[in-house]
Amino acid sequence: MSKIHVLSEHLTNMIAAGEVVDRPANIVKECVENSMDAHAHVIDVQVYQGGIERIIITDDGDGMDHQDANLAFYRHATSKIQNEDDLFNIGTMGFRGEAIPSIASVAHMDMQTSNGQEGTHIIYDYGKKLEDEKVDCPKGCKIDVSGLFIKTPARFKHLKSVNYEFSIIANLINRLALSHPDIRFTLSHDDHIVFQTTGDGNLKQILYQMYGREVAKNAIPFDAHSDDFHIHGYAVQPKITRATKYFMFLSLNTRLIRSNAIQKAILDAYEDFLPKNRYPIVVLQIESDTQLVDVNVHPNKWEVRLSKQGELLTCIKDTLTKTLRESLQTVEVKKIKKTPVYEQPSIQFPYPIQEAKQEPIHENRIKEDTILNSFTDYVPQKVEENIPVEEESTSHDHGYGFFNHLQVLAQLHDSYILCSNPEGLVIIDQHAAQERYHYEQIKETLKERCTQKQPLMLPLRVNVTSDVIAQVDNINEKTDFFGLHFDVFGDDQVIIREFPLWFHDVDQEAFLNDLLDYFVKNQDVDMLALRHKVLATIACHSSIRFNRPLSKAEMQQVIDDLKKCKQPYHCPHGRPTVITMSDDDLRKEFERG
Repeated sequence: MSKIHVLSEHLTNMIAAGEVVDRPANIVKECVENSMDAHAHVIDVQVYQGGIERIIITDDGDGMDHQDANLAFYRHATSKIQNEDDLFNIGTMGFRGEAIPSIASVAHMDMQTSNGQEGTHIIYDYGKKLEDEKVDCPKGCKIDVSGLFIKTPARFKHLKSVNYEFSIIANLINRLALSHPDIRFTLSHDDHIVFQTTGDGNLKQILYQMYGREVAKNAIPFDAHSDDFHIHGYAVQPKITRATKYFMFLSLNTRLIRSNAIQKAILDAYEDFLPKNRYPIVVLQIESDTQLVDVNVHPNKWEVRLSKQGELLTCIKDTLTKTLRESLQTVEVKKIKKTPVYEQPSIQFPYPIQEAKQEPIHENRIKEDTILNSFTDYVPQKVEENIPVEEESTSHDHGYGFFNHLQVLAQLHDSYILCSNPEGLVIIDQHAAQERYHYEQIKETLKERCTQKQPLMLPLRVNVTSDVIAQVDNINEKTDFFGLHFDVFGDDQVIIREFPLWFHDVDQEAFLNDLLDYFVKNQDVDMLALRHKVLATIACHSSIRFNRPLSKAEMQQVIDDLKKCKQPYHCPHGRPTVITMSDDDLRKEFERG
């Protein structure tokens, strides 16, 4: 008897569903992308119990006739491509024809669709067709999915909590709205609208709805072209940061993508502006010839292969670097307001009572990040439509002219320089300011390989661990550019026999320990990253320290040095050098306005 046999269509659909559908968010993504391909202008997503119980997606797209509606439930039935040449020139979100049959094999699926001439109603229950009839319904498509994985308990048990599953859907809809601002999205959870866009193409408006006024106000538009790519979007000022990389929103030809290389190009542009382990908010939209993109890489279509990627990465880094430098801003001190997290419901008495007069309560809305920690509950919020995003003037707190109007007042705790300007109080971190100045000076000096060295009468010895000894040759390949060469001395030391001239102004032992620690933590050392690390460390060890008193002339010199910098508002490690507090905020603190 033959051991090999052909699997049934239902079983192959269930296997395909394992690649395409592993949680409710995948259903939302696949169906919404189909709506986009059908030229929908309005997409409504209704979710119940995090999508585990039910998902309803309605659009006003092209819809399907009766024949196409039935064919859509067959694997690899698609209108997106016709032949193998089309596979390398894909301009649609979907193209494999797997989503609908995969969903229908692991859930109860009810679809109503109309192309404006005839309507169709089809019901599938875990791969079995229950109903197929012609009906009257609006043009577009409505897909109702319920009971996900009920008949596949091995898959069902891997679903997370209701709040967690919904947080993934909410994050997905936010990203889709950013990549398609011309589509009106509505997302509701258990019949409560939590997110809605206008569909008028205003990307900044969507940023406002997602993250509030402060982020929208500090979003800098950018637009650039290379020979093969067009990039545009918004880069948020580096004074507003996040703890994860998930706030870099990438789309390629309106397709949501993930790309470590593109994220790194963005981070390289922000390198001089961000503190350690902090990340920017960026909306990056990329347009290119579809023949340069291979989207048939992964079942979930998040990953793509891109021809001429180096050209794109250079364009992104150069554009963002220029955008940030032309829109420099100081960090402004903001008073943290307490937000009520619970409101006591009114008590209904069975007898009449005299109402007491109460002072008005000023409510502050809770703004939450879209990407939520899996250990916290998602708090749904309805967002008002047509909220105006004000273009507030910030001319007083950016650019190099800012430093021309500073008047030195005093030094605080031998660490901070206090100044005044026409707008209010300015505080300068003396160490961070000097770091920035020395960093840019040394950066110019070390653009070329260091050849000027001074031999030492007594070699400098540094105690190291065995893993440093093991990779001394690799370390020397990287550090010879900066004039540093290490020789092994015994089992636990390295020695340096000559110093580059720039090394005299550095805390030598501390610098070398920091540098070698960097190699231990980063086995695959990037030369550009190492160069930045070396320069930043040199600048740090050669700058004015905290707790050092300065004369008024020395404080003024710190300001004059900062004014010469190309990027004076952040130290090489991304910390702010200058913060401001306006007169208006001071008056409010002293209850004068």
